[in-house]
Amino acid sequence: MSEPSLTQVAQAIDHTLLKPEATHADVEALVAEAVELGTYSVCVSPSMLPVTVPEGSDLKVAVVCGFPSGKHTSAVKAAEAAESVAHGADEIDMVIDIGAAKEGRFDAVEADIAAVRAAAPAPTVLKVIIESAALTDEEIVGACRAAAAAGADFVKTSTGFHPSGGATEHAVRLMAQTVPDLQVKASGGVRTLEQARTMLAAGATRLGVSGSRALLGSGDQPASGGY
Repeated sequence: MSEPSLTQVAQAIDHTLLKPEATHADVEALVAEAVELGTYSVCVSPSMLPVTVPEGSDLKVAVVCGFPSGKHTSAVKAAEAAESVAHGADEIDMVIDIGAAKEGRFDAVEADIAAVRAAAPAPTVLKVIIESAALTDEEIVGACRAAAAAGADFVKTSTGFHPSGGATEHAVRLMAQTVPDLQVKASGGVRTLEQARTMLAAGATRLGVSGSRALLGSGDQPASGGY
């Protein structure tokens, strides 16, 4: 199988800006850059909504939920997701309660995800951030199965904010194998074209990237223009 082209990599990217100090002007610049680079979406904090997408563009808007700790109650996460959808979000990237997964309480993880799914039903895309670097393989499997049972569309490796690290090829491959009916988003530390292609080869279908221009220009071909 041939490796994905720059255009194909770009089309898998959620162009991300989640810094606490981000301004609306920063988000406007993010959108303009995403359109220029041809990324799939922009991913922003809920307070940045609504996001204006240029007319004629098919750029999607993803918004985080329960971010970055996941320690919000399910009711708060559900309300946050519903408000984000009402303000134009196409996709919701929610964080599970990592501690519940560490304790093996996967029924609680499933219920948490199901609450957000109910608040943001299809066609809204629901991605579930499991913070894979903080979990054992067994915990990754349990969290992924909970996401599938709750009706999620994606499992996602990382917030990019956890000290344990971000996406790894091993975690992406394990996640893809565990829930083959769901898609996988690799995020956290995907900074080079080589890393992006490695994640896609391991089974990721989406990439969370803040430095998209640098990533797309990091290969041996010129780009068209740490999260």
